[in-house]
Amino acid sequence: MNSMNSATIPTARTAADIDAAETALAAAAAAAALVPATVPLVAVPAHHDDIPAGSTALVASFVGSPSAEIVLVADGVIADALEASAAAGNTIELSDALRPAMEAAAAVLGAGVLEAARLEPVEQVVAPDTHVVALEQGGDATAWFALRVRETKAAASPAASSVHTPRANMRMLYDVEMTLTAEIGRTRLPVRQLLDLTPGAVLELDRTAGSPADVMVNGRLIARGEVVVVDEAYGIKVTEIVSGTESGA
Repeated sequence: MNSMNSATIPTARTAADIDAAETALAAAAAAAALVPATVPLVAVPAHHDDIPAGSTALVASFVGSPSAEIVLVADGVIADALEASAAAGNTIELSDALRPAMEAAAAVLGAGVLEAARLEPVEQVVAPDTHVVALEQGGDATAWFALRVRETKAAASPAASSVHTPRANMRMLYDVEMTLTAEIGRTRLPVRQLLDLTPGAVLELDRTAGSPADVMVNGRLIARGEVVVVDEAYGIKVTEIVSGTESGA
């Protein structure tokens, strides 16, 4: 009689699982670049059990295609920055300090809306189906990123996915309000200069006077235009629609 080896046979990963894991790693790398840490963070694939139990996670829901929960556990790695801010009389909330990192991760997912972040126990938002990435400093994990993609009805039902077209699916988002902003320029400043800002300070931006303003949706460039005044309020007259390649879409 033949005997069978009792070793566990690993479950094959589907193409969807691999795509989601690669997306999570790319989103984590984008977020890591904007976490205000004293030492740069490096994104490395990890397991959901690797996150220390009892950790508090900053979670933001992303509504788009795909929709997902974006999770950051980074309070420890930015503690010094938050303390320095408080000591200087400029208290910065954890959600505000990490918002740029969350937005960078959301941009990797594509067009959509990133909702306000909330604090939750990590056990409530990270599960076996969550893709987890360690954010390491010198080989040690000091922060964590996680992405939990929400399954759509079309993905759950092959019959439904064969009926709905991409345009039909997008109709569900037609009434979702998105934040549109106009940007006349940017600059980068170290934290010490931000803390030294006073009324009357002048910041030099990265473009010349008269240059068109960028029209952004969810941090993504969609158009350019001229600043105008409409009934004593500022407005933007669109002069150019940006192609998908240029906007990074």
